[in-house]
Amino acid sequence: MLAALGAPSRYVQGRDASAALGVELTGLGIAGPILIVAGRTPRRLLAETWAASLAAAGIAFTIHDFGGECSLAEIGRIVESARAAGARAIVGAGGGKALDAARGAAERLTLPVVCCPTIASTDSPCSALAVIYSEDGVVQGSELFRRNPDLVLVDTTIVSRAPARYLVAGMGDALATWFEARTCALSHAQNLRRGASTRTALAIAELCYRTLREDGLAAKRAVEAQAITPALERVVEANVLLSGIGFESSGLAAAHAIHNGFTAVPQTHGYEHGEKVSFGTLVQLVLEGTPQAEVDEVLDFATSVGLPVTLAGIGCGSLTEEELMIVARRATREDDTMRNEPFPVSPEMLIDAIRAADAIGRARLAEAGR
Repeated sequence: MLAALGAPSRYVQGRDASAALGVELTGLGIAGPILIVAGRTPRRLLAETWAASLAAAGIAFTIHDFGGECSLAEIGRIVESARAAGARAIVGAGGGKALDAARGAAERLTLPVVCCPTIASTDSPCSALAVIYSEDGVVQGSELFRRNPDLVLVDTTIVSRAPARYLVAGMGDALATWFEARTCALSHAQNLRRGASTRTALAIAELCYRTLREDGLAAKRAVEAQAITPALERVVEANVLLSGIGFESSGLAAAHAIHNGFTAVPQTHGYEHGEKVSFGTLVQLVLEGTPQAEVDEVLDFATSVGLPVTLAGIGCGSLTEEELMIVARRATREDDTMRNEPFPVSPEMLIDAIRAADAIGRARLAEAGR
């Protein structure tokens, strides 16, 4: 098996980076008109900046109002908007679902695509993978595109104004990167580029975890104060770039499969992707029989920034036996990333690991008086 690594063509991050959109597009040879796919909040915060930046670059644009779910229907609507506008490139602005949908439309039209995350809540902006949901928020599967984004532009001024919960959720998503990468390397699993992991990808995944542990709490406090600090810049880079390259070029395993399982029960639909992945990471460590010292290290980090470590933390404190089996069966489907664990995982094994992880998390919270 050949080794393979995927990454965006260009990554730009920093204070007021949105003002550089026109210059960056021009530098990449991307001309208008362009279609911007954006939710209400990104549009409210950035419409004037986009207008000024793109006008200075002589690039015409229109905005498609994102519908809220990265569904096949929404991707189809974006495709139609792009055709109507005569778009020569698509820009996604917002959270992970908006960016995934924008990339899905660009793939279908063979157009350049730019990702402008306005929250650092997932590692999707840099990847060539999109998670496809139903219109009511249940994971249906994923699509792997032919190429990574042409540009990822992260404005940390906008990120710093978002609720801290989003940054923390991004840390939950990024938390899984090293542990899933390590598992995939151990089991010689294919990464998402259908190759073996490079040492570069593993080093990036490990740096992602180290950055979270060193800077996560300080970055959360910076966002709570709406302040841009070096710690915030490092954690945003970890959430978006390091985790994005790390997961795509090393692979996913139990933590993300468990997330997908939990989307099958409606109790979790009000929780962020990274919040569910965070608990999934704890379950993965229990499932793999990870030494307690490492489990404690993860618990220390997760509880310090406020990531969920129990079923109740993702709305599932009173799941029935039937609902728990629905979760476990969805997570252990043959077409999901549970297959990358170095041993077969049955629904019954996973239920035991979920219960044990929940007990560990509850004990930790009780010790802390929470």
